[in-house]
Amino acid sequence: MSTYLINILKFGLRRVGFALVVCLSVSAQSVEPKLPRAMAWSAYNLGTTGYNQAVGIAKMLKDEHRVTLRVIPGKNDVSRLLPLMVNRVQFSANGVSTYFAQEGVFQFTSPRWGPIPVRLVMMSLGLSNQGIAVAANSDIERIADLRSKSVPYVLGAPALNVSTEAILACGGLTWADVQRVEFPGYGAMWNAMIAGQIDTAYATTVSGPTRRLEASPKGIQWLTMPHDDPACWQRANQIAPYLQPNFATRGAGISDAKPHEGGNYPYPILTTLATQDAGLVYALTRAIDLGFDQFKGADPGSMGWQMARQKFQWLVPYHSGAIAYFKSQGLWTQSMQNHQDGLLRRQAVLAKAWSTFIAAQGDAALDRADWDSAWMAQRAKYLTAAGFDPIWSSQ
Repeated sequence: MSTYLINILKFGLRRVGFALVVCLSVSAQSVEPKLPRAMAWSAYNLGTTGYNQAVGIAKMLKDEHRVTLRVIPGKNDVSRLLPLMVNRVQFSANGVSTYFAQEGVFQFTSPRWGPIPVRLVMMSLGLSNQGIAVAANSDIERIADLRSKSVPYVLGAPALNVSTEAILACGGLTWADVQRVEFPGYGAMWNAMIAGQIDTAYATTVSGPTRRLEASPKGIQWLTMPHDDPACWQRANQIAPYLQPNFATRGAGISDAKPHEGGNYPYPILTTLATQDAGLVYALTRAIDLGFDQFKGADPGSMGWQMARQKFQWLVPYHSGAIAYFKSQGLWTQSMQNHQDGLLRRQAVLAKAWSTFIAAQGDAALDRADWDSAWMAQRAKYLTAAGFDPIWSSQ
Protein backbone atom coordinates (compact mmCIF):
# COMPACT_ATOMS: atom_id res chain seq x y z
CA MET A 1 0.00 0.00 0.00
CA SER A 2 1.38 3.44 -0.94
CA THR A 3 2.42 6.00 1.66
CA TYR A 4 -0.27 8.30 0.30
CA LEU A 5 -3.05 5.74 0.90
CA ILE A 6 -1.67 4.93 4.33
CA ASN A 7 -1.76 8.62 5.20
CA ILE A 8 -5.37 8.88 4.00
CA LEU A 9 -6.38 5.92 6.17
CA LYS A 10 -4.62 7.34 9.20
CA PHE A 11 -6.14 10.73 8.52
CA GLY A 12 -9.64 9.25 8.35
CA LEU A 13 -9.24 7.08 11.44
CA ARG A 14 -7.71 9.58 13.84
CA ARG A 15 -9.84 10.68 16.75
CA VAL A 16 -11.54 14.07 16.88
CA GLY A 17 -10.01 14.83 20.27
CA PHE A 18 -6.64 16.52 20.14
CA ALA A 19 -4.66 15.48 23.22
CA LEU A 20 -1.53 17.52 23.76
CA VAL A 21 1.66 15.54 23.38
CA VAL A 22 3.99 16.83 26.07
CA CYS A 23 7.24 16.05 24.29
CA LEU A 24 10.00 17.66 22.29
CA SER A 25 9.60 20.87 24.29
CA VAL A 26 6.18 21.69 22.83
CA SER A 27 4.79 22.78 26.20
CA ALA A 28 4.84 21.86 29.84
CA GLN A 29 1.25 23.04 30.21
CA SER A 30 -1.96 21.01 30.13
CA VAL A 31 -3.45 23.18 27.36
CA GLU A 32 -2.73 23.48 23.66
CA PRO A 33 -0.02 26.00 22.72
CA LYS A 34 -1.51 29.26 21.45
CA LEU A 35 -0.72 31.24 18.35
CA PRO A 36 0.60 34.78 18.75
CA ARG A 37 -1.57 37.72 17.68
CA ALA A 38 0.83 38.53 14.85
CA MET A 39 3.18 36.55 12.62
CA ALA A 40 5.19 37.19 9.47
CA TRP A 41 6.06 34.84 6.61
CA SER A 42 8.15 35.38 3.52
CA ALA A 43 6.89 34.07 0.18
CA TYR A 44 7.46 34.51 -3.53
CA ASN A 45 6.22 37.56 -5.47
CA LEU A 46 2.63 38.79 -5.45
CA GLY A 47 0.44 36.68 -7.73
CA THR A 48 2.53 33.52 -7.49
CA THR A 49 0.97 30.33 -6.18
CA GLY A 50 3.23 30.39 -3.12
CA TYR A 51 2.11 33.90 -2.23
CA ASN A 52 -1.56 33.16 -2.95
CA GLN A 53 -1.53 30.06 -0.76
CA ALA A 54 0.13 31.97 2.08
CA VAL A 55 -2.52 34.69 1.81
CA GLY A 56 -5.27 32.04 1.92
CA ILE A 57 -3.79 30.61 5.12
CA ALA A 58 -3.48 34.16 6.49
CA LYS A 59 -7.21 34.74 6.00
CA MET A 60 -8.02 31.47 7.75
CA LEU A 61 -5.78 32.39 10.70
CA LYS A 62 -7.48 35.79 10.92
CA ASP A 63 -10.99 34.34 10.74
CA GLU A 64 -10.43 31.34 13.00
CA HIS A 65 -7.76 32.53 15.45
CA ARG A 66 -7.70 36.35 15.20
CA VAL A 67 -4.06 36.13 14.11
CA THR A 68 -2.66 38.76 11.76
CA LEU A 69 -0.23 37.13 9.34
CA ARG A 70 1.86 39.49 7.24
CA VAL A 71 3.17 37.90 4.03
CA ILE A 72 6.38 39.55 2.76
CA PRO A 73 7.07 38.93 -0.94
CA GLY A 74 10.59 38.15 -2.15
CA LYS A 75 11.77 38.11 -5.75
CA ASN A 76 14.12 35.12 -5.38
CA ASP A 77 15.22 32.29 -3.08
CA VAL A 78 17.78 34.32 -1.16
CA SER A 79 15.35 37.16 -0.48
CA ARG A 80 12.85 34.67 0.94
CA LEU A 81 15.31 33.00 3.30
CA LEU A 82 17.23 36.08 4.43
CA PRO A 83 14.28 37.48 6.47
CA LEU A 84 14.09 34.11 8.24
CA MET A 85 17.79 34.18 9.05
CA VAL A 86 17.63 37.71 10.54
CA ASN A 87 14.43 36.97 12.48
CA ARG A 88 12.28 39.36 10.46
CA VAL A 89 9.84 36.49 9.79
CA GLN A 90 9.16 33.29 11.73
CA PHE A 91 8.43 31.15 8.66
CA SER A 92 9.02 31.09 4.92
CA ALA A 93 6.66 29.67 2.30
CA ASN A 94 9.68 28.57 0.35
CA GLY A 95 10.58 26.24 -2.49
CA VAL A 96 13.24 23.60 -2.96
CA SER A 97 15.85 26.20 -2.02
CA THR A 98 15.10 25.07 1.54
CA TYR A 99 16.95 21.89 0.55
CA PHE A 100 19.77 23.84 -1.09
CA ALA A 101 20.14 25.97 2.06
CA GLN A 102 20.43 22.85 4.20
CA GLU A 103 23.11 21.51 1.88
CA GLY A 104 25.07 24.77 1.61
CA VAL A 105 25.12 24.63 -2.20
CA PHE A 106 24.58 27.04 -5.10
CA GLN A 107 23.84 30.54 -3.73
CA PHE A 108 24.31 29.23 -0.20
CA THR A 109 28.04 28.52 -0.53
CA SER A 110 29.03 32.10 0.33
CA PRO A 111 30.63 32.99 3.70
CA ARG A 112 27.43 34.69 4.85
CA TRP A 113 25.44 31.46 4.38
CA GLY A 114 26.85 27.95 4.47
CA PRO A 115 24.63 24.97 5.44
CA ILE A 116 21.63 26.10 7.52
CA PRO A 117 19.70 23.98 10.10
CA VAL A 118 16.34 24.47 8.42
CA ARG A 119 13.23 22.56 9.46
CA LEU A 120 9.96 21.70 7.73
CA VAL A 121 6.56 22.49 9.21
CA MET A 122 4.21 21.37 6.44
CA MET A 123 4.19 21.35 2.65
CA SER A 124 1.82 21.67 -0.26
CA LEU A 125 1.90 18.69 -2.59
CA GLY A 126 -0.88 19.40 -5.06
CA LEU A 127 -1.92 18.22 -8.50
CA SER A 128 0.39 20.60 -10.36
CA ASN A 129 3.86 20.25 -11.88
CA GLN A 130 6.99 22.37 -12.03
CA GLY A 131 7.99 22.83 -15.63
CA ILE A 132 9.00 25.14 -18.44
CA ALA A 133 6.38 26.74 -20.66
CA VAL A 134 6.50 28.10 -24.18
CA ALA A 135 4.02 30.03 -26.28
CA ALA A 136 1.51 27.64 -27.80
CA ASN A 137 1.91 29.31 -31.19
CA SER A 138 5.70 28.88 -31.22
CA ASP A 139 7.63 26.25 -33.17
CA ILE A 140 8.95 24.72 -29.93
CA GLU A 141 7.37 21.34 -29.32
CA ARG A 142 10.02 19.43 -27.37
CA ILE A 143 12.68 20.37 -24.84
CA ALA A 144 15.34 19.63 -27.46
CA ASP A 145 13.82 22.37 -29.64
CA LEU A 146 15.13 24.96 -27.16
CA ARG A 147 18.63 24.63 -28.63
CA SER A 148 19.91 28.15 -29.41
CA LYS A 149 16.71 29.66 -27.93
CA SER A 150 16.61 32.26 -25.14
CA VAL A 151 16.23 30.65 -21.70
CA PRO A 152 16.00 32.73 -18.49
CA TYR A 153 18.33 32.57 -15.50
CA VAL A 154 17.02 34.32 -12.36
CA LEU A 155 19.75 35.80 -10.16
CA GLY A 156 19.68 34.54 -6.58
CA ALA A 157 17.14 31.82 -7.42
CA PRO A 158 18.84 28.39 -7.52
CA ALA A 159 15.48 26.60 -7.25
CA LEU A 160 14.44 28.07 -10.60
CA ASN A 161 17.80 27.75 -12.31
CA VAL A 162 18.72 24.24 -11.17
CA SER A 163 15.25 22.95 -12.05
CA THR A 164 15.44 24.62 -15.46
CA GLU A 165 18.87 23.06 -15.99
CA ALA A 166 17.49 19.63 -15.05
CA ILE A 167 14.61 19.96 -17.51
CA LEU A 168 17.02 21.05 -20.24
CA ALA A 169 19.12 17.96 -19.43
CA CYS A 170 16.05 15.79 -19.96
CA GLY A 171 16.09 17.05 -23.52
CA GLY A 172 19.82 16.51 -23.89
CA LEU A 173 20.70 20.21 -23.51
CA THR A 174 22.92 22.25 -21.20
CA TRP A 175 23.20 25.99 -20.54
CA ALA A 176 25.92 26.03 -23.21
CA ASP A 177 23.35 24.97 -25.81
CA VAL A 178 20.96 27.88 -25.21
CA GLN A 179 21.11 31.67 -24.94
CA ARG A 180 21.07 32.35 -21.18
CA VAL A 181 19.24 35.58 -20.33
CA GLU A 182 19.58 36.92 -16.77
CA PHE A 183 16.72 38.46 -14.78
CA PRO A 184 16.62 40.02 -11.30
CA GLY A 185 13.51 38.13 -10.22
CA TYR A 186 10.69 35.71 -11.03
CA GLY A 187 8.22 38.45 -11.94
CA ALA A 188 10.66 40.11 -14.34
CA MET A 189 11.23 36.75 -16.04
CA TRP A 190 7.53 36.19 -16.63
CA ASN A 191 6.94 39.77 -17.79
CA ALA A 192 9.60 39.15 -20.43
CA MET A 193 8.03 35.82 -21.38
CA ILE A 194 4.59 37.35 -21.85
CA ALA A 195 6.13 40.21 -23.85
CA GLY A 196 7.80 37.69 -26.17
CA GLN A 197 11.34 38.67 -25.20
CA ILE A 198 12.38 35.12 -24.24
CA ASP A 199 11.33 31.71 -25.56
CA THR A 200 10.52 29.86 -22.34
CA ALA A 201 10.07 30.37 -18.59
CA TYR A 202 9.98 28.13 -15.54
CA ALA A 203 7.04 27.98 -13.12
CA THR A 204 4.68 25.87 -11.11
CA THR A 205 1.83 25.12 -13.51
CA VAL A 206 -0.67 26.87 -11.20
CA SER A 207 1.41 30.03 -10.74
CA GLY A 208 -0.49 33.25 -11.43
CA PRO A 209 1.73 34.66 -14.20
CA THR A 210 1.21 31.54 -16.29
CA ARG A 211 -2.47 32.46 -16.58
CA ARG A 212 -1.48 35.74 -18.23
CA LEU A 213 0.39 33.84 -20.94
CA GLU A 214 -2.53 31.44 -21.33
CA ALA A 215 -4.93 34.38 -21.78
CA SER A 216 -2.69 36.13 -24.32
CA PRO A 217 -2.97 35.61 -28.09
CA LYS A 218 0.11 33.37 -27.84
CA GLY A 219 -1.42 30.81 -25.48
CA ILE A 220 0.63 28.45 -23.31
CA GLN A 221 2.15 25.00 -23.76
CA TRP A 222 4.17 23.02 -21.18
CA LEU A 223 7.05 20.97 -22.51
CA THR A 224 6.90 17.26 -21.71
CA MET A 225 9.35 15.21 -19.64
CA PRO A 226 8.42 11.72 -20.96
CA HIS A 227 7.91 9.26 -18.13
CA ASP A 228 8.84 6.34 -20.39
CA ASP A 229 12.26 7.86 -21.15
CA PRO A 230 14.62 6.65 -18.38
CA ALA A 231 17.60 8.45 -19.94
CA CYS A 232 15.75 11.76 -19.66
CA TRP A 233 15.04 11.22 -15.98
CA GLN A 234 18.52 9.94 -15.21
CA ARG A 235 20.02 13.11 -16.66
CA ALA A 236 17.47 15.30 -14.89
CA ASN A 237 17.90 13.65 -11.49
CA GLN A 238 21.67 13.95 -11.62
CA ILE A 239 21.07 17.70 -11.43
CA ALA A 240 17.79 17.85 -9.48
CA PRO A 241 17.28 14.70 -7.36
CA TYR A 242 14.10 16.20 -5.86
CA LEU A 243 12.23 16.23 -9.18
CA GLN A 244 9.93 13.22 -9.60
CA PRO A 245 7.64 12.11 -12.47
CA ASN A 246 4.06 13.31 -12.13
CA PHE A 247 0.95 13.85 -14.25
CA ALA A 248 -0.44 17.31 -13.46
CA THR A 249 -4.16 18.02 -13.85
CA ARG A 250 -4.12 21.58 -12.47
CA GLY A 251 -2.64 24.62 -14.12
CA ALA A 252 -2.70 26.97 -17.07
CA GLY A 253 -3.60 25.01 -20.19
CA ILE A 254 -3.92 21.82 -18.12
CA SER A 255 -7.00 19.84 -17.06
CA ASP A 256 -8.13 16.33 -16.13
CA ALA A 257 -8.76 15.76 -19.83
CA LYS A 258 -5.44 17.34 -20.83
CA PRO A 259 -2.84 16.46 -18.17
CA HIS A 260 0.80 17.48 -18.30
CA GLU A 261 3.44 14.75 -18.30
CA GLY A 262 6.34 16.18 -16.33
CA GLY A 263 7.75 16.41 -12.83
CA ASN A 264 7.01 17.99 -9.49
CA TYR A 265 8.12 18.48 -5.91
CA PRO A 266 6.37 19.99 -2.87
CA TYR A 267 5.70 23.72 -3.20
CA PRO A 268 5.43 25.80 -1.20
CA ILE A 269 7.34 24.24 1.67
CA LEU A 270 6.66 25.94 5.00
CA THR A 271 10.15 26.39 6.43
CA THR A 272 11.56 27.58 9.72
CA LEU A 273 14.78 27.25 11.70
CA ALA A 274 15.65 24.54 14.22
CA THR A 275 15.69 27.22 16.94
CA GLN A 276 12.09 28.27 16.37
CA ASP A 277 9.83 27.84 19.42
CA ALA A 278 8.32 24.33 19.36
CA GLY A 279 5.05 25.51 20.89
CA LEU A 280 4.55 28.02 18.08
CA VAL A 281 5.32 25.41 15.42
CA TYR A 282 2.92 22.94 17.05
CA ALA A 283 0.15 25.54 17.21
CA LEU A 284 0.64 26.60 13.60
CA THR A 285 0.73 23.01 12.32
CA ARG A 286 -2.48 22.29 14.18
CA ALA A 287 -4.16 25.47 12.90
CA ILE A 288 -3.28 24.72 9.27
CA ASP A 289 -4.53 21.14 9.59
CA LEU A 290 -7.81 22.01 11.30
CA GLY A 291 -8.39 25.07 9.10
CA PHE A 292 -7.74 23.30 5.80
CA ASP A 293 -11.36 23.46 4.64
CA GLN A 294 -11.35 27.24 5.13
CA PHE A 295 -8.45 27.90 2.72
CA LYS A 296 -8.31 24.90 0.36
CA GLY A 297 -10.00 26.92 -2.39
CA ALA A 298 -7.76 29.98 -2.08
CA ASP A 299 -5.50 28.83 -4.92
CA PRO A 300 -5.50 25.83 -7.29
CA GLY A 301 -2.52 24.45 -5.36
CA SER A 302 -3.94 24.96 -1.86
CA MET A 303 -5.45 21.50 -1.70
CA GLY A 304 -1.89 20.21 -1.40
CA TRP A 305 -1.84 21.25 2.30
CA GLN A 306 -4.23 18.44 3.22
CA MET A 307 -2.69 16.30 5.95
CA ALA A 308 -3.22 13.16 3.86
CA ARG A 309 -0.96 14.64 1.15
CA GLN A 310 2.00 15.43 3.42
CA LYS A 311 5.29 13.74 2.60
CA PHE A 312 6.79 12.87 5.98
CA GLN A 313 10.01 11.38 4.58
CA TRP A 314 11.50 14.07 2.36
CA LEU A 315 14.96 15.64 2.04
CA VAL A 316 14.85 18.02 5.02
CA PRO A 317 13.96 17.17 8.66
CA TYR A 318 10.74 18.31 10.31
CA HIS A 319 10.64 20.65 13.28
CA SER A 320 10.09 18.99 16.65
CA GLY A 321 6.89 21.00 17.16
CA ALA A 322 5.40 19.71 13.92
CA ILE A 323 6.41 16.15 14.78
CA ALA A 324 4.70 16.48 18.15
CA TYR A 325 1.46 17.40 16.39
CA PHE A 326 1.81 14.54 13.91
CA LYS A 327 2.34 12.18 16.85
CA SER A 328 -0.77 13.50 18.57
CA GLN A 329 -2.73 12.46 15.46
CA GLY A 330 -1.14 9.01 15.23
CA LEU A 331 0.59 9.89 11.95
CA TRP A 332 4.26 9.63 12.92
CA THR A 333 5.81 6.17 12.60
CA GLN A 334 9.11 4.67 13.67
CA SER A 335 10.31 4.53 10.05
CA MET A 336 9.62 8.25 9.78
CA GLN A 337 11.61 8.86 12.95
CA ASN A 338 14.48 6.77 11.59
CA HIS A 339 14.45 8.86 8.42
CA GLN A 340 14.33 12.05 10.52
CA ASP A 341 17.31 10.92 12.59
CA GLY A 342 19.32 10.29 9.42
CA LEU A 343 18.56 13.79 8.15
CA LEU A 344 19.59 15.31 11.48
CA ARG A 345 22.88 13.40 11.31
CA ARG A 346 23.44 14.71 7.79
CA GLN A 347 22.90 18.29 9.00
CA ALA A 348 25.36 17.70 11.85
CA VAL A 349 28.00 16.47 9.38
CA LEU A 350 27.41 19.51 7.17
CA ALA A 351 27.72 21.85 10.17
CA LYS A 352 31.01 20.21 11.18
CA ALA A 353 32.33 20.42 7.63
CA TRP A 354 31.46 24.12 7.45
CA SER A 355 32.91 25.10 10.83
CA THR A 356 36.13 23.25 10.05
CA PHE A 357 36.27 24.86 6.61
CA ILE A 358 35.76 28.38 7.99
CA ALA A 359 38.41 27.86 10.66
CA ALA A 360 40.90 26.63 8.08
CA GLN A 361 40.46 29.73 5.91
CA GLY A 362 41.75 32.10 8.58
CA ASP A 363 42.65 35.39 6.94
CA ALA A 364 42.96 33.84 3.48
CA ALA A 365 41.34 35.97 0.82
CA LEU A 366 40.03 33.38 -1.65
CA ASP A 367 38.06 34.68 -4.59
CA ARG A 368 34.51 33.37 -4.89
CA ALA A 369 35.29 30.68 -7.46
CA ASP A 370 38.15 29.27 -5.39
CA TRP A 371 36.05 29.51 -2.21
CA ASP A 372 33.18 27.59 -3.78
CA SER A 373 35.51 24.93 -5.19
CA ALA A 374 37.27 24.43 -1.85
CA TRP A 375 34.02 24.28 0.12
CA MET A 376 32.36 21.83 -2.25
CA ALA A 377 35.39 19.53 -1.99
CA GLN A 378 35.31 19.77 1.82
CA ARG A 379 31.56 19.15 1.88
CA ALA A 380 31.84 16.07 -0.35
CA LYS A 381 34.73 14.70 1.72
CA TYR A 382 32.85 14.94 5.04
CA LEU A 383 29.56 13.61 3.70
CA THR A 384 31.20 10.68 1.95
CA ALA A 385 33.21 9.77 5.05
CA ALA A 386 29.99 9.73 7.09
CA GLY A 387 28.28 7.44 4.58
CA PHE A 388 26.12 10.10 2.88
CA ASP A 389 25.78 10.86 -0.83
CA PRO A 390 27.04 14.41 -1.47
CA ILE A 391 24.73 14.69 -4.53
CA TRP A 392 26.78 17.70 -5.71
CA SER A 393 30.57 17.49 -5.55
CA SER A 394 31.18 20.66 -7.54
CA GLN A 395 29.23 23.47 -9.17
